[in-house]
Amino acid sequence: MLTYPNIDPVALSLGPLKVHWYGLMYLVGFVGAWALGRYRAAKPDWPLSPLLVDDLIFYGALGVILGGRIGYMVFYQAPELIHHPLTIFQVWDGGMSFHGGLIGVMTAMALFARKYKLHFFTLMDFIAPLVPIGLFAGRIGNFINGELWGKVTTLPWGMVFPTGGPLPRQPSMLYEAFAEGILLFLILFFFSMKPRPRMAVSAVFLIFYGTFRFLVEFVREPDPQLGYLWGGWLTMGQVLSFPMVLIGLAMLWYAYHKHIMDRPLNAPTVSEKNK
Repeated sequence: MLTYPNIDPVALSLGPLKVHWYGLMYLVGFVGAWALGRYRAAKPDWPLSPLLVDDLIFYGALGVILGGRIGYMVFYQAPELIHHPLTIFQVWDGGMSFHGGLIGVMTAMALFARKYKLHFFTLMDFIAPLVPIGLFAGRIGNFINGELWGKVTTLPWGMVFPTGGPLPRQPSMLYEAFAEGILLFLILFFFSMKPRPRMAVSAVFLIFYGTFRFLVEFVREPDPQLGYLWGGWLTMGQVLSFPMVLIGLAMLWYAYHKHIMDRPLNAPTVSEKNK
């Protein structure tokens, strides 16, 4: 059994102001996505300029935060939302959903695409490799908070979490940090290095994120307010992730069937003059 480091979730205290590690992890995710986005946009064959990436990340950040909170309340706390709708604003109590954040980002990208007259999937393909940076940081934040731990285990890397009872549990948030963060990033980064048909990179993101999340859910403790939805194994995370795989496979087939390219070599970029 490994020893859980038991890190104070508060990174910095300035009088009544408390800065939590979890919030800092969101900042790390946004800054990392911004830096990588500007690096990639600087290449001559991308349809965006580096300066437009600033606005793109701002739109994406709003989508993550608003969509993640709303999605959590709808998917995981629906009765509470119905009876006490104002709890949706109680973000200090925690509660963010990746799937809600994904819907929020898609909505934000649709607005961005309309503003700058870009194709929706041009943007989604561009930001897909940036997302795993935030996913990795967020799961490290979960680990520091000692939340979203896995099932009881006898494996040598099991940990006793402060809120998980006296028995060692699977550090499932670290599994997700590796799969949804590091591994997914490498897949998307190298896949998108060469020009691909429009929608293909987005499809690969859906396929692999959905697969990784579906598999990790088998060792992750289900949300206590929901438990298992069916058969003693099906979780809400799996219900939300499995359609992602199916949609991704359909999108990948369509992308290579139509073979519409967004990135011809030396293509002009969308510049600031279009603002």
